[in-house]
Amino acid sequence: MPFSAHQRFALTDRSFAYTLKKDIHKLAESLGFSTAQLGRIDIIVSELISNLLKHTPQGGELLVKPVFGDDGAAAGIELLCLDTGPGMRDPLRMLEDGVSTAGSKGEGLGAVRRLSDDFDLFSQPATGTAILSRLFLPETSGTRPAPHSLDIRAVMVPKPGETFCGDNWWVVNQGGRYAIAAIDGLGHGEEAYLASREATEVFARCAHQTPGQALVSIHEAIRKTRGAVGAVTVVDLETRQSSFCGIGNIMGKIHAADTVKSLISYNGMLGNNRPSVLSDHPNAWDPSSLLILHSDGIKARWDLGKYPGLKNHDPSVIAGVLYKDFTRKTDDVLVIAAKHKK
Repeated sequence: MPFSAHQRFALTDRSFAYTLKKDIHKLAESLGFSTAQLGRIDIIVSELISNLLKHTPQGGELLVKPVFGDDGAAAGIELLCLDTGPGMRDPLRMLEDGVSTAGSKGEGLGAVRRLSDDFDLFSQPATGTAILSRLFLPETSGTRPAPHSLDIRAVMVPKPGETFCGDNWWVVNQGGRYAIAAIDGLGHGEEAYLASREATEVFARCAHQTPGQALVSIHEAIRKTRGAVGAVTVVDLETRQSSFCGIGNIMGKIHAADTVKSLISYNGMLGNNRPSVLSDHPNAWDPSSLLILHSDGIKARWDLGKYPGLKNHDPSVIAGVLYKDFTRKTDDVLVIAAKHKK
């Protein structure tokens, strides 16, 4: 399954709004959206920009990317609106028409929800807001994860100023056995991108292996690149087990109903030096579990407990909140979130 990095559109003042709208319209048009659908997307983008300008004078950002189906064809577009503004005490009430905290008509968020195929909102006072909108091409509307499957989403953003993202990821679903690779190419820029892309292409062919075996396969295959760090996690819904193995500073946690399990990687570098022995680390998995994996573009000291209810939201929103509040802004960023689709 192919993935692309998000395009980051920073909205630091009103002067950027026109260019932002035009660029997102052009991206949506290139994916094959009809004129009517483009009109919906234009309205959503306008409302999100308006919301950012009203509530976050210091600016916010929109993350935008294509959504692809299992066959590799374009399936839709995802927009993730993030701000570190005052937040909302009652987010659900803000979705009602006529309700506003900024003295406007209060129709913006309700319109975004109505026009979106997928919509989600997380906000709390003093930490800001994350708003998700997805729209699908009509012929691909069935690409959403099926109930009782694993819903896996990610935020992936290049280092500011870079065109290429040196982080990458891949998922292979083998009948309820989900193999997930998170890769961070050494450094950033095009060479890091080439290393991580090679690693994920190898993983796509060896995802049936155990996590440790898959990392050995990747290590041998990318020796001619500048190298990478990476981790592989397997979640088996039938056996309710997961296993993890990582090399380098890919970090992660599994949040269950009452426990948090940190996922620890070995020291080393794929394509350069790896431990002589790699062991897979097993963990229980149940329908309440939430997997988070991330590169070192995210600060390690985050605590999901400070975001009551966030675990119940769309994985893109979960990843977006962690990106919003913990990105270092000095490196590529990858945050993966996986949970059961109810």
